[in-house]
Amino acid sequence: MISRNLLLLLLLVAAPAWALDGDAILAQVDRNLAPDSYEMYRKLINQEPDGTRKEFVLYTVKKGRESMLALFLSPASDLGRTTLRLGDNMWLYIPKVGKPLRITSLQSVVGGIFNNSDLMRLEFSTEYAVEGISEQENVYVLDLKARTGAVAYDRLKMRVDQKLLLPTEIEAYAASGLLVKTLRYKNIKDYGNGVVRPSVLETESPLYKGYKAVMLFAKIQPREFADEVFSLNYMPRVQELR
Repeated sequence: MISRNLLLLLLLVAAPAWALDGDAILAQVDRNLAPDSYEMYRKLINQEPDGTRKEFVLYTVKKGRESMLALFLSPASDLGRTTLRLGDNMWLYIPKVGKPLRITSLQSVVGGIFNNSDLMRLEFSTEYAVEGISEQENVYVLDLKARTGAVAYDRLKMRVDQKLLLPTEIEAYAASGLLVKTLRYKNIKDYGNGVVRPSVLETESPLYKGYKAVMLFAKIQPREFADEVFSLNYMPRVQELR
């Protein structure tokens, strides 16, 4: 006679793709990519068709599902610039200007293919709802729809490694259905504190022929922050956190 636990296991194994909980999978993807609140360093590399490269180094902190702050450490021309995201709202602080300026998700403070939405992404489950899920060999394919019109992409098609529950590739689409860019996550790295995730994010776009952009992640670790850190008044003082 089959036990109740074994019967449940057999039912789960045999469950069709539509029975999978896409929202739960997406939430776990977020947690596997980073803790709820953390600090990290990133290097961004923009490469143009003629081989010209421009690099940026950012110190980034995040708290919960609504707040993120990033400080430019290099190049020297951008030292001290700060970007802040609170929900769907974003600002850029430039020391020479002396006050925060509103920016949008589709703009890019670094130029190249990465826009502000890519640089200041909070969590996928905050910005997108799961509208569909299917299974391919060793991956889940999540069809995501933007929760608001403030985010850069209307839809995402995310491929998730079934074992690691980490994204491997994301196709980003405009509301018209146009493919805007493809993002690929590579090189799994153990950052300690239970954070095991891709250390490289590459992107290319059919709209920018010959251009490439890479984001390298370093020193991702949990850290708690006071609410005041994520405010317009604190933007000139982010260096104090390091």
